[in-house]
Amino acid sequence: MSAVVEIVSFGYLHGEPPTAHLTIDLRHHFRDPHVSPELRYMTADDEQVRAAVLGTSGVAALAIATAAAVEAYADGPSAGTVTVADGCAGGRHRAPVFARALAELLRDAGHDVTVQHRDMHRDVVQR
Repeated sequence: MSAVVEIVSFGYLHGEPPTAHLTIDLRHHFRDPHVSPELRYMTADDEQVRAAVLGTSGVAALAIATAAAVEAYADGPSAGTVTVADGCAGGRHRAPVFARALAELLRDAGHDVTVQHRDMHRDVVQR
């Protein structure tokens, strides 16, 4: 069954997570590209950031598991959009890369998917 899926990437340091059926917290289990000076000021639009995030052990498996969870929501008795929010610290690296990877999996499964990056445009958080 095809579902409409909305994915919102965000940064926890920029406010509360968006309301969602599933919220995926990427902060504590996956290495932050922010710690690498050469990646810090880049975003998910840069190939080096995408490679660093997608090359992190566990990220692909989590995307597959999240896609399976979306399928479970889509198969449930309530019709409507399934919303997934995924967040990292600043919303510029891990969360938008993950959101795009998840969207690709879901589109390949026949779902209508939109992706919004709430905080990717924001300045780097100095920490």
